Amino acid sequence: MQTSSKKTINAWAMYDWANSAYNLVITSTIFPAYFEAMTGDGVDATIDHVSFLGRNFVNTSLYNYLLSFAFLVVAFISPLLSSIADTRGNKKSFMAFFLTMGSIACCSLFFFEKNTLTLGIICVVIACIGYWASLVFYNSYLPEIAPPEDRDRVSAKGFAYGYVGSVLLQVICFVFVFKPELLGGNEQTTIQFRFSFLLVGIWWFLFALIPLKRLPSGVAAPGNADKNVLTSGYAELSKVWTQLKNIPVLKRYLASYFFYNMGVQTVMLAAALYGKSELQIPTTNLISAILLIQLVAVPGAYIISWLSKVVGNFRALMICVVCWILICITGYLLPTGGIIEFYGLAAAVGFVMGGTQSLSRSTYSKLMPVTNDTTSFFSFYDVTEKVAIVIGMLSFGYINELTGSQRNSVLALVVFFVAGLAGLAITLNKQKNLARL
Repeated sequence: MQTSSKKTINAWAMYDWANSAYNLVITSTIFPAYFEAMTGDGVDATIDHVSFLGRNFVNTSLYNYLLSFAFLVVAFISPLLSSIADTRGNKKSFMAFFLTMGSIACCSLFFFEKNTLTLGIICVVIACIGYWASLVFYNSYLPEIAPPEDRDRVSAKGFAYGYVGSVLLQVICFVFVFKPELLGGNEQTTIQFRFSFLLVGIWWFLFALIPLKRLPSGVAAPGNADKNVLTSGYAELSKVWTQLKNIPVLKRYLASYFFYNMGVQTVMLAAALYGKSELQIPTTNLISAILLIQLVAVPGAYIISWLSKVVGNFRALMICVVCWILICITGYLLPTGGIIEFYGLAAAVGFVMGGTQSLSRSTYSKLMPVTNDTTSFFSFYDVTEKVAIVIGMLSFGYINELTGSQRNSVLALVVFFVAGLAGLAITLNKQKNLARL
């Protein structure tokens, strides 16, 4: 197999450029702080509650629960949709549908204010589903456009494009956040924040047109054209599961990934609210720290990709997981209001974040058998990721409500990372040929 043309590789990477604006602005920086402001009383020292569906929630825990629900939906629908995509050869159509749905939901967050909480909740859930569901089909292109020896590099390129693109839009959003008068607002208005959400949706959709135009169309699995879509999808899913059961190394890797990714994704999704409500970091410093994460993640992705060539994928991932354990312990010990310390932690998170995500994806693609069912195989990777996020976010929110402190939630994540580290070590020990994977 030969690596696809530079034009195709760049087009694939451009989807990371397009969608990462959502991940930075909506998931990590402006929206979490805005949500906390819209559901809080404006006093940092108090624990804020919000009523939703007849129950009072700690506002930060409600946010965690909302994301957990969105990920649960994605985990439920993606295997079926992925199987249908492989059966019909229409993965690009599914990718287009979910990215359009997500971008429209982001644009609709423009109308989210204190008196429209329900609208804001619905839109953020739909945007989350659109973003993560589209990634199932995007990721499945990797083994089709690059041979095993190039997948670490190509995967890292995608994440690097994403970090650069998201930072560019974040800077544009900063202009309006810090200069609200450009939109006819002031420090007491919300137009500057809501306009940022609108920009995310537009940015995501417009730049996604590049990969939608240039990526190859899927190829339908032979002999399935006349079968019922739903039954064909489940049959394809069953076939992939049967293959997975006969590949022990892939099963062990997925189990390890399940645990350490539970910690990685929870840290990334909860970091902004942890800094804002628990550490009481001012919003401007918080946004700057998250921006620092994105900037450091670019060289981090490439350096860890280089490290994998020196020590192998599994050992490189184990080094990353050890770093995550140290990050969680440090995060638990950070002093309230410790801005400089928070910046240092953000830099550490950014460095290992990009490399961990990129290397995890490429390692899975290398362990996959040679198959035309790439979307279905990546659906298992995706389901593993999403179920892990659901458990991680639910546990983070529940421990916060139970103990009254997000610090305990952060410390509990160490358990997930240790389990993932042990799984990687066991897999490497059982498969000596993985030393230089």
